[in-house]
Amino acid sequence: MKVIVDLCVVPMGVGVSVGKYVAECQKVLQEAGLKHQLHAYGTNIEGGWDEVFAAIKLCHERVHAIGAPRITTSIKVGTRTDREQSMQDKIDSVVEKTTSA
Repeated sequence: MKVIVDLCVVPMGVGVSVGKYVAECQKVLQEAGLKHQLHAYGTNIEGGWDEVFAAIKLCHERVHAIGAPRITTSIKVGTRTDREQSMQDKIDSVVEKTTSA
C-alpha cells in the first residue's frame, strides 16, 4: 500500500538546536530511496507503507545513536484506494485551484 506521511521527529534532552538530528533523519530517508520533502516543521514522505515505517523506525534508532536520550514524534498518515496520488499531485491540485479562482 502506498502512503504519504507527514513526519516530525523532535529529539528531547539535546538543547535548543536540533538541526543535526533532523539532518540524520534526512540521511536515513535518502539512503532508503524514499521520495521526501523537508519543510519548516517536518518532512513529507511518500512510498510503500512498510518502507516508510521502516525508515521512521531507523530515524529513531539513528537519532538515539547520535545522542538524543528521548524522542517525541508526530505522524500524519494518508492512504488512498480509489487512485494513485503523489505529494506533487496534492500540491498541484491546490495550486491549480488558487490560480483559477
